[in-house]
Amino acid sequence: MNEQDVMQLLEKTHAVLHGHFLLTSGLHSPMYVEKFNVLQHPKYTEMLCQELAKRYINDQVELVVGPMTGGILLSHEVGKALGTRAIFTERDNGKMTLKRGFEIPQGCRVLIVEDIVTTGGSVKEVMDVVKEHGGEIVGVGLLVDRSGGKVDFGVRTEALLHLDVTTYKAEDCPLCKEGVPFTKRGRTGK
Repeated sequence: MNEQDVMQLLEKTHAVLHGHFLLTSGLHSPMYVEKFNVLQHPKYTEMLCQELAKRYINDQVELVVGPMTGGILLSHEVGKALGTRAIFTERDNGKMTLKRGFEIPQGCRVLIVEDIVTTGGSVKEVMDVVKEHGGEIVGVGLLVDRSGGKVDFGVRTEALLHLDVTTYKAEDCPLCKEGVPFTKRGRTGK
């Protein structure tokens, strides 16, 4: 799959939305990728994750880790494609952590996967968890990098789709200045 194929799939499933969105990062954007519009289709999720796995097939990945929520689906499917174990991190009192008896053996070769990256904050938190447990990060696999190439995790990063989407701090947002209300996620704004 190339980037055009991925974009066509996201458009086909209405995963690309236009409007006025408040992102998890706190930034505002005229575009939002509603990953679950594509991830609700197991066939498409499997296709996308097989493509991510293909990119790391020669990296001796022993474990795939993704952050809750979308990262759970991605880690499972990428792990299945690579024939490895797959786990996820989640927040406990605001701190990213491993729960549910999950372990990362010392020196384990870990691939981190995430759905959409804007600032990279969640991935960096997962990286910290992996390092705290003695894992060796071999790479980061992303469904969509919407940072415009600004995020650098210090390891090889593969994204199925790169989007250079404008984001604004709340005080600089032209949509706010025009009085455009926020678009509820899952709606097209029309």
